[in-house]
Amino acid sequence: MKINETPLLPMSIDSQLRMALSKFWADVAKKINQVAAGNYRGFDNALTAAPTTGTWAQGDWVRNSNPTEAGSASSKYVIHGWICTVGGTPGTWLDDRRLTGN
Repeated sequence: MKINETPLLPMSIDSQLRMALSKFWADVAKKINQVAAGNYRGFDNALTAAPTTGTWAQGDWVRNSNPTEAGSASSKYVIHGWICTVGGTPGTWLDDRRLTGN
């Protein structure tokens, strides 16, 4: 089920507020629809490498926005993302690897 990205707001709302709410709703609905479809661009925490800045907690997970196959024959993998194993700034991160079977 997709969320409507262009809701009809009551005309009784102030026009500037109606415009601001419409834009906000459209942005939120677009993100939700992208995530529901499994689209990487729907995730704000998608990066091309493990975080090197910011404060993170143990268990935080960041999606890899540029997954590619790596490794050697019969043990190839894709880095799906990174998981924080020790919280901190920026914390300690390990690859979340998925074997490809190649």
